[in-house]
Amino acid sequence: MEDRQLENPAARRDSVGVEEAVTFDCSHALRLSGRDWLIVAVVLLGFLALAPALWDRIEVFDPGSDYRIPYELSSDYWLYGRHCRQACDRGKVLVVGDSVVWGHYVPPEQSLTHYLNEFSGADRFANLGLDGTHPAALEGLLRHYAGLSGRTVLLHLNPLWMSSARHDLQTSKEFHFNHAELVPQFAPKIPCYKASRAKRLRIAVRRQVPFANWVSHIRSAYYGSMDFQTWTLEHPYRNPVMPLPGGLPPSAGVPEPSGGSWVDRGAKKQDLAWVELESSLQWRFFRRAIELLQSRGNKVFVLVGPFNEHMLNEADVASYNAIKSGVETWLHKNEVACFIPSPLPASYYVDASHPVGEGYALLAKQLLSQPQSASLAGPIPSED
Repeated sequence: MEDRQLENPAARRDSVGVEEAVTFDCSHALRLSGRDWLIVAVVLLGFLALAPALWDRIEVFDPGSDYRIPYELSSDYWLYGRHCRQACDRGKVLVVGDSVVWGHYVPPEQSLTHYLNEFSGADRFANLGLDGTHPAALEGLLRHYAGLSGRTVLLHLNPLWMSSARHDLQTSKEFHFNHAELVPQFAPKIPCYKASRAKRLRIAVRRQVPFANWVSHIRSAYYGSMDFQTWTLEHPYRNPVMPLPGGLPPSAGVPEPSGGSWVDRGAKKQDLAWVELESSLQWRFFRRAIELLQSRGNKVFVLVGPFNEHMLNEADVASYNAIKSGVETWLHKNEVACFIPSPLPASYYVDASHPVGEGYALLAKQLLSQPQSASLAGPIPSED
């Protein structure tokens, strides 16, 4: 009783004040009801669904006749899909393939599509080449990102991808190859592809989510392929929004190696270990690409090579001729129009499969002069 009488009234008031203050602060806590959470979920899902479509309208993208996906954006499959849609909307013949179609060692105005447009007398061909897209990756690119239907497709087959078991992805030892995100993640099995199941599942899911592909595009095109956190750490004093108004990088080219063609550089002939066509994984995927395009109502014309046979010894030439013969037999049997040209002059190659500008010009003339290619471009150019 005496202790209670000695209790400090001011201390009691301070204690009560603290309790009241704590109660007062807690009264401002935001508690969402079930309906509120539903609204948040709808808004979030709407953003995830609409952001890619809105960005498609905001981002300036007006590819000219010689446009090709910038080399540094070779893994930007969202941009590739957009380029493909625009080319389809403009009624273009789509030239699809790897770095040979892209024009790895020449500027855009010396690529195959440039000369096809020039010699056909009309701007009707679009460069849908993408660096490093071996047939296994190309099939995935067409299946998941291109969305081609009812179009004419000039599809290029680069025999280089069958020139060894490693190029053909047959080796059991793991190695990192181009565009692993485009190949089948579960079936058919690729022996050298050893990604974890979790990674494979993430890749498979991301293919079906436009928002994830759009985010990857933003990172590749504007932030040097870095995520937001990494970019801000690398550029602590820059506004993270500033790169966006800069626009997409230009459609630049990869310069030709110093010394010009392989002949000028004194390169030696190669000994290649060609795989059997019947057992080739890359040939299997190339056939799947053709069948996929046809199933979507596309008209397919196949261009094979021309591989630089000048670099091969006699045994390799025989193996390569067997592959060409087998490819031609399958294409004719399946009623796929094709052109398998003779090798270009030796001085027209940079390496085993990439021509110099004069090589592309000659190849375009040869292609357009074939009777079976009349549906691609109409007028046949005259020889010089």
